[in-house]
Amino acid sequence: MKRVLVVLCAAALAVPALAQVKKLDARLEAARDVLTEVMATPDKQIPSSILSEATCVAVVPGMVKGAFIFGAEYGQGVVTCRTPRGWSGPVFIRMAGGSWGFQIGGKGTDLVLVAVNQKGMQDLLKSKFQIGAGASAAAGPVGRSAGASTNWKMQSELLTWSRSKGLFAGVDLNGVSVAQNVDDTQLLYGAPHDFHSILAGEVPVPEGARPFVRTVAKYFHESRQGSSGK
Repeated sequence: MKRVLVVLCAAALAVPALAQVKKLDARLEAARDVLTEVMATPDKQIPSSILSEATCVAVVPGMVKGAFIFGAEYGQGVVTCRTPRGWSGPVFIRMAGGSWGFQIGGKGTDLVLVAVNQKGMQDLLKSKFQIGAGASAAAGPVGRSAGASTNWKMQSELLTWSRSKGLFAGVDLNGVSVAQNVDDTQLLYGAPHDFHSILAGEVPVPEGARPFVRTVAKYFHESRQGSSGK
């Protein structure tokens, strides 16, 4: 009887954890779909010159903005960084911000953030930072020729885009905070790991995260190869 009770208790504890893992898998799949759909439109995608310079990529699928007098944004995202051995296993982040305005309603918006230098990468390794305060950011350009300007290289550590109702364009995210989601990251890997070791490529990519990492590598790695041959 005691063994049966132990088994039943273990099963009861495993069900919520399994449900959480499925939510993480769905978040990774949604992030992969966002990148795939954005890059499928040549004239409205992230320019190749930026893809080749990227040190880290963050995707926040379906960030929600709702407001009644006071506006607020909240989203759950995923980050991977470039390493000498390829793109790292992902970590989870939370993004939140607020805005004052007489607005009612809500909408879901996909966000893409690209760190374009080591400082931008270090920002993403912090437990929490604010875009525009701790990290300089700019609305990212789109299209094949939009990356020709060097202003973003000199002025920004992070480039930011949003996609809403099919429109993909640079967006100003100044004031939005980015924080590590330690609990979800630990659940994905089944053990505690610090963000630095994961994003440095020191921790193997979990099986459920491999499709997302492969999608990032497909677009960002190929672009770097192409630019190196010029």
